[in-house]
Amino acid sequence: MLKHKTFLKKNRRGNVLKIVREHYLRDDLWCGVQGCEDCRQPAHEAPLERAAPSVSSAVPEPHLLLPDTNVILHQLEILSSDAIKNVILLKTVLDEARKRSPPLYKKLTDLMSSTNKHCYVFINEHHKDTYVERVPGETSNDYSDRLIRRAALWYNEHATGVKTLLLTDDRENLRRARKEDLPSMRVSAYVWSMPDHPELADQLASLELGVPGDGAVCYPEHLGLALLQAGIKSGTYRQGKFFARDDNYLEGTVMVEGLEQPVLIQGRYNLNRAVQDDIVAVELFPRERWSVPSNLAIEDVGFDNDFSCELGFPPECCLGQAAAQPTGRVVGVIKRKWRQYCGMVELNPIPEEIHHQFVPANGRVPRVLIQTARGQQLAGKRVVVTIDSWPRNSRYPLGHFCRDLGKIGTKSAENEVLLLEHDVPHSHFSDGVMACLPRLPWEITPQDVANRVDLRHVDVCSVDPPGCTDIDDALHCKRLESGNFEVGVHIADVSHFIRPGTAIDKEAANRGTTVYLIDKRIDMVPDLLSSNLCSLRGGEERFAFSCIWEVTPDAEIVHTKFHKSIIRSRAALTYGEAQLKIDDASQQDAVSQSLRGLNSLAKVLKRRRLENGALLLASPEIRFHIDSETHDPIDVQAKQLLETNSMVEEFMLLANVSVAEKILEEFPECALLRRHPQPPPNNFQPLVKAAELQGFKLNVDSNKALQESLNLAVRPDNPYFNTMLRIMATRCMMQAVYFCTGTISRDQFQHYGLAAPIYTHFTSPIRRYADIIVHRLLAVVTGQDSTYKELLDKRRTQSTCNHINYRHRMAQYSQRASVGLHTHLFFKERVREEEGYVLLVKQNAVSVLVPKYGLESTILLPGSERENARVQFVYDDKVPSQAAGGVTLKTFDKVIVQLSVESRNVQQQKLVMKLIKPEIPGFTVESQRTDPTEAAETEAMDELVTATAETAQRKKRRSAGGAETTPKRAKRKAK
Repeated sequence: MLKHKTFLKKNRRGNVLKIVREHYLRDDLWCGVQGCEDCRQPAHEAPLERAAPSVSSAVPEPHLLLPDTNVILHQLEILSSDAIKNVILLKTVLDEARKRSPPLYKKLTDLMSSTNKHCYVFINEHHKDTYVERVPGETSNDYSDRLIRRAALWYNEHATGVKTLLLTDDRENLRRARKEDLPSMRVSAYVWSMPDHPELADQLASLELGVPGDGAVCYPEHLGLALLQAGIKSGTYRQGKFFARDDNYLEGTVMVEGLEQPVLIQGRYNLNRAVQDDIVAVELFPRERWSVPSNLAIEDVGFDNDFSCELGFPPECCLGQAAAQPTGRVVGVIKRKWRQYCGMVELNPIPEEIHHQFVPANGRVPRVLIQTARGQQLAGKRVVVTIDSWPRNSRYPLGHFCRDLGKIGTKSAENEVLLLEHDVPHSHFSDGVMACLPRLPWEITPQDVANRVDLRHVDVCSVDPPGCTDIDDALHCKRLESGNFEVGVHIADVSHFIRPGTAIDKEAANRGTTVYLIDKRIDMVPDLLSSNLCSLRGGEERFAFSCIWEVTPDAEIVHTKFHKSIIRSRAALTYGEAQLKIDDASQQDAVSQSLRGLNSLAKVLKRRRLENGALLLASPEIRFHIDSETHDPIDVQAKQLLETNSMVEEFMLLANVSVAEKILEEFPECALLRRHPQPPPNNFQPLVKAAELQGFKLNVDSNKALQESLNLAVRPDNPYFNTMLRIMATRCMMQAVYFCTGTISRDQFQHYGLAAPIYTHFTSPIRRYADIIVHRLLAVVTGQDSTYKELLDKRRTQSTCNHINYRHRMAQYSQRASVGLHTHLFFKERVREEEGYVLLVKQNAVSVLVPKYGLESTILLPGSERENARVQFVYDDKVPSQAAGGVTLKTFDKVIVQLSVESRNVQQQKLVMKLIKPEIPGFTVESQRTDPTEAAETEAMDELVTATAETAQRKKRRSAGGAETTPKRAKRKAK
């Protein structure tokens, strides 16, 4: 029997197409019931037993079970029990299960192949008596339910002498079945009516958090743009950028202008398909429904997730707390910010399937469903995928495969992922850009000398990290006859080579900043400028923009002057070499005396700056020693700062402040400055609470009050305590940003962290485009260059600021990711045991900081909900603390941990931290250091590795013409 169905459909061009579909129906399909006289029974034994004894007191007579899609999706554990037999599986149900959950469908196929289960697959959609046509306006879910009820009714009429019971947990389907006098029951009711199998009650899935209304729809409908605009205008809705949490995929925030705190979004239903960086509209809940962020770390495990249990709303325990923040739900998306995403393909557990899940490398991005026949080829590869759409009836967005980046774990593939994920431009410079570069050999002309102040006679030197080739700042200091000092900061004159509107200027503006990874550098400008013509290398004549002060011995500024200059650096020193010159009293050359003068003045400047309220914060930073041949990390340690680090920093800060004052005076409406907003009081709550629990009261009313409070928060028994407090304080800060002075009021210009009323960036034009703009402004102020239209356009300048703020932020993230990648490479074949401190206590984890490496990682803890755990931890949110086995873990507690890399998850290999001490039976691991001799050997090996690394670094610098770093060689060179 053949049925035709005709309907009209519009294509993308608006043309109406007539489509005819054919559906074949049969009357020879067997029902599967034993001894059925109306069906043409196959020769083999029937799967459905007519007289099987009942195990249910509610249905004492022999019966067949016909589960609907809802039961298959949520109660498969019940159906898999040996107590459940005589099950009819409809094709309608199987197709939906295959579409909604491939792993579940695979379990179903295993269930169907079991001979003792007595399961039978009935092709209901092709039987002439069980097929029904879909009516106009009927949802797919309602149509599916109607097909299922029709099949159940037919079985009751067809299989005489045996009842067919419809099992459903869908309220609407159950209501309609009873209205049609169809035998039906909830799964829970059926299980509870089985007195001989009480264990099944524990396996019942809870469906209380399901989506209201249409069970086939996962998410609410997004409101149209017109409704959203009207709602935003009336204040019903708020708009802002969505940020997903990277450690809990069921939570995110929306930054809304005008609110002190971001709007908290909890539960997949309320997130409503928002993706990281989307501009969304949110509806705020009433204040009594405001919540606090969850303390749980939750990972989306994809195929294995039970979708019905993750739609939920804010947990009751989070509601109504004193620290509750604005909470709401996403009602619509104003602008999608989808892009290409890097990650890996997680293959469908059904081998012949072509639908797979893409798992993003970025934990803030949801999984993506893709369709590809190359699944096996892409397994174990880094790939790029684009999101195309996200229907409301799909758990995940839909997308397509773009390209293959290489094998997971290879440095080339991982670095490519790192750069693409953080939107770092890293292609080769174009021919147009390269055409803007000066030709070699480059020489200083008499005209250049006439237009600049000649400072080649001044004893200038640079002080930078080891191996630095893009040297953009140098210093000098000399005593004047008056007893005062002349101090100069000389910055590479990059703006001389990069003229406005040229191809190289546009490229530098687009890149925004140089990105420093552990093993490579992504330059903002070509190498000819960054490492050669603009780099203030020792012994070579270079163009500079100089800021020169006359200062008193108390570092008070008498006057300041700015001019373009020509310098010849006497030495390109490392921080260590400069420190040796300062400390070695026998060295009395001009450069050594200049450095001592700079160092003494810098101490005065720093003391005064801190007295004025500047914050002295901290962050865990590590330094890698890289093998010169393989470029793999061979040692890692926390960065050590010297006095010379602070010396250079103080004069760079002073130059930036002086330049900011000068360009603002001349260009009050279009100067490019940098500001650091004061954090709102709520930002400091975790810090204040942590300090209070240790007996210290922090005053966060101002930066000066905070700095003074931090200075007093010292514990003699824990020398690292104050550092941890400062690390926590750093995380309370707002982001510092570039801005144009004509776009905000003067009272917002301040730099909170530096306690400076005005600040800019002038000292690194080789690696920051903002500094190039500032150089151009200063050149106009000093009469050494002419202005141009875009420079005086405040809207254009603010647009540039917004772009370089974004590039700067992405560069920071990529640099952190590079540290993470090399940390994993270093610990991949190593297991280390180190001293650490508890930095944060969560509901299901503790975060531990290891000072030796500057590393922070999380130890996941089993909670009371995990009955199979060997030890149970109890979380106290008032302290906060975690307790188990007579041991309590609180913030700032000292611990011994074991560090290694977990390699089972090839997508996101992570540093694994395990607790050694304090000992908690059933949870802590044993130390691998069995005796003092072994520990001594391990320390000796560490020292050998470090020495080898330093030797490799010295060889690398010698081959590159760089400076030596060993003390003995530095002394020999000085003599």
